[in-house]
Amino acid sequence: MTSSTPGRICLFGEHQDYLGLPVIAAAISRRIQIEATSTPETGFRLNLPDIGSTVTIPFDGSPLTYPQDRDYFRSAVNVLLREGFTFSRGVLGEVHGTIPINAGTSSSSALLVTWLDVLTQLADQPRSLPPTQLAELAYAAEVLEFGEPGGMMDHFATAVGQVIYLESQPQIRLVSLEPRSPASQLGTFVLGDSQEPKDTIGILSRVKYGMLDILARIRTVNPDFSLHHSTLTDATEFKDSLTKDEYILLKGNLSNRDILRDALTVLQADALDHRRFGQLLTDHHANLRDAQRISTPKIDRMLDAALAAGALGGKINGSGGGGCMFAYAPENPIAVADAIEQAGGRAYVVHVDNGTHHTL
Repeated sequence: MTSSTPGRICLFGEHQDYLGLPVIAAAISRRIQIEATSTPETGFRLNLPDIGSTVTIPFDGSPLTYPQDRDYFRSAVNVLLREGFTFSRGVLGEVHGTIPINAGTSSSSALLVTWLDVLTQLADQPRSLPPTQLAELAYAAEVLEFGEPGGMMDHFATAVGQVIYLESQPQIRLVSLEPRSPASQLGTFVLGDSQEPKDTIGILSRVKYGMLDILARIRTVNPDFSLHHSTLTDATEFKDSLTKDEYILLKGNLSNRDILRDALTVLQADALDHRRFGQLLTDHHANLRDAQRISTPKIDRMLDAALAAGALGGKINGSGGGGCMFAYAPENPIAVADAIEQAGGRAYVVHVDNGTHHTL
């Protein structure tokens, strides 16, 4: 069998989902694929020629231990064992991908969703799970299993595909933002890899737990304050009780929440306002750069070059501190890609794509 899953870009709501706020994300046309088959020998064996590696996991039917953190191949097996799946035969597979690795485009989540799809098809009692269930299992295997600080966006965006609006609290609410007509279809994007390494866990911890600490202190003064409902004007009440950086971070989160709400209206219109959509991306990036402080000088240069070459907007993608940016370039993507590469990035022209799918 062959299973394939796309990477993703976060259009709006970066660093918001783990705070209980919604996100809008899009699957992109760079994917990870696993070709796999059952074998008489028990255990799991995967070749990863793209990175010159192999994975061999002996298996006797018992839950697996983790020789290292973030061992998603093993955690996926354990999550499925808890769901009642069994594996009396082995699995042999090979992994190929075109998603930039460790660059904020959800290569790890896409790989995990693909691996879960493979395992559920090659289990003793195969089951085809809906994309939303694959997403929830991937979240459990990647985030909950290792106590990491991430949210659910990556798993739902890659598994479900196309453009999604996702609320994760108080319960999961997923809306597929399918175009209402050809006039509301999103155009081409250009993904730019800065090739700067990211510290995903470190940045998530700083930005997430920093904001949670701010909220805890605010609620001792005003228990009714909420990231869901309070306004930027309401935040001025706390200007003197927070440090300058904390106050900027608070306002940045509220502003990004409002930008997402504007973007949702744009995306649900009968005719897409491409320039407004692009400007909202750029506004979102300004907050991520100045409030969350997750951009880098190189990524800012790449974005500036993309805009000068005709892109309608753009932003950093993923947790930040390196990795990728993307630009919205429905009219001249090749010129934008060239500009990004001249600024030192590696550019890929991409479009919105479908979610996980497999062939047997």
